[in-house]
Amino acid sequence: MTYHYKTKGTCSTDINLEVEDGIIKDIEFWSGCNGNLQGICRLVKGMPVKDVISRLEGIRCGMRPTSCPDQLCQALHEMGY
Repeated sequence: MTYHYKTKGTCSTDINLEVEDGIIKDIEFWSGCNGNLQGICRLVKGMPVKDVISRLEGIRCGMRPTSCPDQLCQALHEMGY
């Protein structure tokens, strides 16, 4: 399943996801901190969704109540995970 998520409260603006059988197959962030987001994408590609959520959910960026990794988890929840 492919999914497009509009982020809230982060420098990145959008996330494109492809998840198959509970595994992240492809991921792309738009805008934001390019190097950090490329790193996140490479790390989570091939991981089970449940592991991504357990590791990244709730991470904050500075004083913001969310972060790009947390927004990824929100997108996964919207997808039904």
